[in-house]
Amino acid sequence: MAKAKAAKAAYRCSECGWQTSKWVGRCGECQTWGTVIEGASATPARVVSAGPVSTPARPIGQVDVRSARSRPTGLDELDRVLGGGIVPGAVLLLAGEPGIGKSTLLLEVAALASEKGDDGETKRVLYVTGEESAEQVRLRADRVGAITDELYLAAETELSAVLGHVDAVEPTLMVVDSIQTIGTSEVDGAPGGVTQIREVAANLIRVAKERGITVVLVGHVTKEGAIAGPRLLEHLVDVVLYFEGDRHSRLRMIRAVKNRYGPTDELGCFDLSEVGIVGLPDPSGLFLTRREEPVPGTCVTVTLEGRRPLVAEVQALVAKSHLPAPRRATSGLDTSRVAMVLAVLAQRCKISMHEQDVYVSTVGGVRLSETSVDLALALSVAGSTVEQSLSSSLIALGEVGLAGEARVVPGVQRRLAEAARLGFKHAVVPRGSLELADGSPLKKADPQLSSYEGMKVMEVDSLQQALQVAFTAP
Repeated sequence: MAKAKAAKAAYRCSECGWQTSKWVGRCGECQTWGTVIEGASATPARVVSAGPVSTPARPIGQVDVRSARSRPTGLDELDRVLGGGIVPGAVLLLAGEPGIGKSTLLLEVAALASEKGDDGETKRVLYVTGEESAEQVRLRADRVGAITDELYLAAETELSAVLGHVDAVEPTLMVVDSIQTIGTSEVDGAPGGVTQIREVAANLIRVAKERGITVVLVGHVTKEGAIAGPRLLEHLVDVVLYFEGDRHSRLRMIRAVKNRYGPTDELGCFDLSEVGIVGLPDPSGLFLTRREEPVPGTCVTVTLEGRRPLVAEVQALVAKSHLPAPRRATSGLDTSRVAMVLAVLAQRCKISMHEQDVYVSTVGGVRLSETSVDLALALSVAGSTVEQSLSSSLIALGEVGLAGEARVVPGVQRRLAEAARLGFKHAVVPRGSLELADGSPLKKADPQLSSYEGMKVMEVDSLQQALQVAFTAP
C-alpha cells in the first residue's frame, strides 16, 4: 500500500491573504516584504444562516444625521482640512515623520476640545500616551498652555488598560499616541507588528462606533514616507491625515488623503514655535523674500495646494564650475523636473549651462511639485545666467513642454486673484489661460476675475516668448 503523501506546509501573506507552498520573502500579490508566514491553508467559506439584526433597516430619508454633525476643534486650519471639524464616532489617523510636531498638535486639539463650547457643554478628553511618561507630556502641556480640568492623561501600552480608561473616563474624544506602541496579549507578536496593529485598531474602531467617541490615532511613517503597518489600517479608519514640513522650518502643513466626511483637496498651514502651534490663515508671505531692489535669479509663482493658492518664490544661482561634471543641486523642487527645464532652455532658447553649476531652491522650506512652476523656474535660471533681474511686481505660472511650448495649468483664475491680492501687477501665463474649456473668453463679470482686473496678464505661446516678455516688463 502506497504511503500517503505528506501534506505540505502552507504559507500565507498576513497583509493580503496570498498563499504559496514555500516561504518567500516578498508577497507575490501585494509585493510587501516580510509578511509571508507559515499557517494553515484558508478554509472554504462557510454558509452562514440569517440571524437577528441589531437595528431594523429604515428608509434613508428617515435616518437622523444630527448626531453625526461635525464639531469644530478650535483650530481653524485643522477644521478646514477636516471639512468643518471632528465627527462623533469617527476614527482619524494622523501620520508624520518623527519630531514633526504630531504630539504638540494633538495636545493642543485635546485642550481646546475639553474647554466649554458655545453650547455651554464641557467635553471630556482622554489622551493616551505610549511613547512618553505622563510627566513628560505634562511638561509639554505647561509649555503650550494645554492645561484644563477635563483633559485626562494616561500612560499605557496595553490595549485592555486603554479600554479600561475609556470605561472610567467616558470621553468624547480620545487621542492614542501612538498606535504602534499599543499591544495586546490576546494575539502573538510585538507591539507595532502587523497582527498587533490590526487587532488594536479593530478594537479601538469598535469602541468608537459603539460609544460615539472620536478617536485620533497617531501613526509612524517608514523611510519612504508611507504609514507604517498594514495597509488595511488606512482602509478601516475614516480619515487619514499627513502632517509634514521641513524640520528646520517653523512651517507645518497638514493634508487629508482620505476623508469620509469632507474634502481631500484642502491644506492647513501651521506655525510651530516654542509656545505651541497656531494656524496660519495667510501663509503666502512666508514663501517670499522681502527686498528693496530685484535680484537676478528670482521669480515668483503661484502654486495650488488642493484648492488653496500659495504665492512662492523660486531662486536660482548659475555659477562657473571648476569640476569636470558641473553640479545640479535642488531644494524644494523635483530634481528630474529641474533637469528637464534646463535641457529645454539649452536646446530651445540657446541658453547653455554645460560648464556651469546650477543651484535651484525655494524660499521658506515649501516644496513645489506642480508643473505650473516650470515657467518661473526657467525665468529664474535664465535671469541668473544672463545677470538680468525680473520686475518685483511680476509672477509667472505655466508648464513647459519638451518642444519649448507653454502649456495651460488648472486654476489660473484663482492663482491670479491671490497674486493680485498681494499686490502683484504683471503676470506671464500660457496662451488660453483666460479662456473657458469651450474656447470662449471669460466674462469680466465673473467674480473670480474681479480681484485681478487691474493686473496686466501677458499670454505667451512658448518659453522663448516668455523670456522676451518677462525681461521687458516694467
